[in-house]
Amino acid sequence: MFKYSKLAAVALIAIAAASTSVRAEDAAADPVIAKVGALEIRESELKLAITGLDPQLANLPDEQKRVAALSSIIDVKLLAADAGKEGLQDTPDFKQRLAFLTDRELHNAYFKKHVVDAVTPEEVKARYDKEVAAIEPEDEIRARHILVKTEEEAKAIIKDLDAGKDFVEIAKEKSTDPNKSEGGDLGYFGKGRMVPEFETAAFALEKGAYSKEPVKSQFGFHVIKIEDKRKQQPPALDQVESQVRQLVMRDKYLELLEKAKAAAPVDIQDAALKTAYDAVNKPEAAGEGEAAPETEGQQ
Repeated sequence: MFKYSKLAAVALIAIAAASTSVRAEDAAADPVIAKVGALEIRESELKLAITGLDPQLANLPDEQKRVAALSSIIDVKLLAADAGKEGLQDTPDFKQRLAFLTDRELHNAYFKKHVVDAVTPEEVKARYDKEVAAIEPEDEIRARHILVKTEEEAKAIIKDLDAGKDFVEIAKEKSTDPNKSEGGDLGYFGKGRMVPEFETAAFALEKGAYSKEPVKSQFGFHVIKIEDKRKQQPPALDQVESQVRQLVMRDKYLELLEKAKAAAPVDIQDAALKTAYDAVNKPEAAGEGEAAPETEGQQ
C-alpha cells in the first residue's frame, strides 16, 4: 500500500533500535553484577550490551543473552585496560575513530529525540489519512465458482442453475476445488489475483449473475457466480500503523537534514563522489535514496 525507500526504512529502523538508551539509575536499582579488577559492571551496562549483541543472538533465551552480553563486556574491559596501559587512546587513529563514533552517537541521540520520540499519534493518523486519500480504490468482486473437469459437466450445472437449483449446494456436491465445502466461495479479490480467463469472465458478470457458458482455464471448466461488487477497502490504521510511522519518521529525518544542510552547505571536493552524491540527493529523489547512515555492527 504505502511505498517508500526500503533503504531509508532499514536505516530508520536500525537507528531507532540503536538509539534505545539504557538509563543509568541509582545504585539500588542498578546493582553491580560483576567486577573486572577494580572496574564495576552494573545492570544498566549489561542491558546496553544486550542491545548491541550480534543479530544472530537475538533469538536466544533472555538468560543466555545476558551471559553473552556479560562475556562481551568482560572481554572488552580486560583488553581495553591493557590498551590503556599501552597508550593506544592517544594514537591519531584511535582519536579519529573515537571522534567518528562520538559524532554518530550524537546523531543517533538527536535522531531519537527529534524523530523517534517526536512522532505523535495525531501525525501518524494524519499521514494515514493522506495516504488513504491518495489511493484510487480498485474494483473488487466476491465470487463463487464450481470447478469440473469437462465442458459437458459445466454445461449440465448451468442447466441446473437455470432450473432454479442452489449454486452453493451444487458446488458442495460437484465441484473439484478444495473450497467446495464453502460452496465455492473465493471471497473478495481484485484484478490480477486470478488466472486471466477466470478474471475476465468474472469481472464481466453483474452482481447476482452466474456465467451462462463454461469458463475454461488451466484448472478445468468453471461456472462462476458473482455475490457482490465493491471498491477495494483500505487497510485499517492498526494494520499499517508501523509502516505509516516509518513514513512520518522518514519525513521528519529528511526535514532535519534539509535544515542542517541549509545552515552548513555540503562541499564535496572529489568530483566523482560529488556526482554520485548529487545524483542520489537531488530534489526529485528525496525519500528515494536519502537515508541515515548505518549504525555500529551493521557496517
